[in-house]
Amino acid sequence: MLFGAIDYLNLLPFQIFLKKYIKNSGLLLGMSKHRNVPSKINIAFKKRRINAAFISSVTTSRCKCTDVGIVAKGRVYSVLVKEGSEKIDEASNTSNALAKLLDVRGEVVIGDKALKEYLSGSPVTDLSLEWHKITKLPFVFARLCYHEKKEFTKKLSSSFVNQKIFIPQYILKKEAKRRDIKPNDVRWYLKHIKYKLDNKAKKSLKIFLTKAKRAKLI
Repeated sequence: MLFGAIDYLNLLPFQIFLKKYIKNSGLLLGMSKHRNVPSKINIAFKKRRINAAFISSVTTSRCKCTDVGIVAKGRVYSVLVKEGSEKIDEASNTSNALAKLLDVRGEVVIGDKALKEYLSGSPVTDLSLEWHKITKLPFVFARLCYHEKKEFTKKLSSSFVNQKIFIPQYILKKEAKRRDIKPNDVRWYLKHIKYKLDNKAKKSLKIFLTKAKRAKLI
């Protein structure tokens, strides 16, 4: 089974979980994680080069999806707009659409790069916070979707959101060093990311997709 992997800190807990969940060595050999930025993962999923992945929520309206995603209530710290001339982030789909819907002008920045901008003290606008101010709802940035192996994927996703994921110190230090972010900041950041789509998250996603369609962003 081919899994697509967004190589950002917000999915580090899922990557750790996935390695532990797949205990059967034969199945593990049959799985491959295609690492890339969200926009590239979206294309690979659409063209069926991968069987399952967290894909941008703006692309999920006609997909088979689980109730697992990347969710934030209020600030997310990694989907921002910097002051300056308008510019989209080529790595993103959902965040670019969200900035347009919210009419937030400037340069869209996502992922670990955005987190570093926030930690550096740069003046930025957090798009998740702006969405919450208007809707009082969390925002869904991505959703775990699949093309095949429905029962396997749903069982896997259910197991993921129903257990606490422990990140070993050596992995935390390794990932922090690779991204030039302090280990304590990584732990702090991950506390703001949720993965289960509850009723409020689903309502929010429906509102976002409806608005995006009306604005012809989908």
